[in-house]
Amino acid sequence: MGFTKDQLLARLQELQIEFSKYDHPVVLTVEAQAKYVGHLKGALSKNLFLKDKKHRYYIVSALADTKVDLKVLSQRLGLGKAGLRMAPEESLHEILQVPLGCVTPFALVNDSAQHVSLLLDKGFKNQECCFFHPLSNEASISINARDLEKFLKFIGKDPAYVDLEANPSVGKDQPPDLATLVPSDAIPLPDDPAKAVPSQGPEKDSSVNKKPTTVAEKAPKQSNDSKKEKSTGAKLSHSFADSEKFISEVLEKTSAIVLSEIEDGISKQNGQQLGSLVSDSIRKRLRVDLINLATMFKNTAYTEGFHAGTVSRGSSSRCL
Repeated sequence: MGFTKDQLLARLQELQIEFSKYDHPVVLTVEAQAKYVGHLKGALSKNLFLKDKKHRYYIVSALADTKVDLKVLSQRLGLGKAGLRMAPEESLHEILQVPLGCVTPFALVNDSAQHVSLLLDKGFKNQECCFFHPLSNEASISINARDLEKFLKFIGKDPAYVDLEANPSVGKDQPPDLATLVPSDAIPLPDDPAKAVPSQGPEKDSSVNKKPTTVAEKAPKQSNDSKKEKSTGAKLSHSFADSEKFISEVLEKTSAIVLSEIEDGISKQNGQQLGSLVSDSIRKRLRVDLINLATMFKNTAYTEGFHAGTVSRGSSSRCL
């Protein structure tokens, strides 16, 4: 579960970031939001959650009246004219962990969104303050660009201000001016843990351009030494075939994190809001470990099943 509105606002207060909050009914568009805060001092923002063909994700945060041409922006990122598209709603929930209509730079506070690239409208710098939803479209907060930068740097994001209406030429002698803002890695969805960590066992080859295997391409007969190596590798993974040992591993990691966070929390916060700090940190730090363990457990099951099937086929052939 991602950060809530209240947790985000508490974090802003901890960072001594000034903001004003305005509650209102649920709104899904900038036009609807303007009915409630448009008369107040500050600029409205529009926020797009995008993805490219390699499953890399982007938040484009712009002033409401800034014209954003996705074809031009795609070329400037070096993705070609049709490289960007709106991210599907399931990615919105899984990666940003916010509901529809709540995309803002604040969604990057969630650990699952750490690889999402953020492009900020350079026009924000000229505004005294701007309005954003605080992870919920039942409220809006006004904040200035300096404090937004402070928050982004705190969560490990270096603000990248872009002239989103520019249309520079892109060609052989003029490389894409925003290519450095393209994320280096694709983001696997949390419901697909096998893509989140390196494989620890046999898995299916999903290569699109894989050629059909012919008789001539069959692997050579394995030597006794290679068979021994495979057998040794299978034994190393046996601890993850035992459910009790698997759970013990999870509990050990959890206990270590809890103790570490309590010690750090007491020393840094003097006990204030310790429960919230520990809970948030545990979710972030434990998630990757659990995915690793679950993946090894799954791959071990594949290995054991494959080994059992091989033994079974060998026994049957001997009986024949």
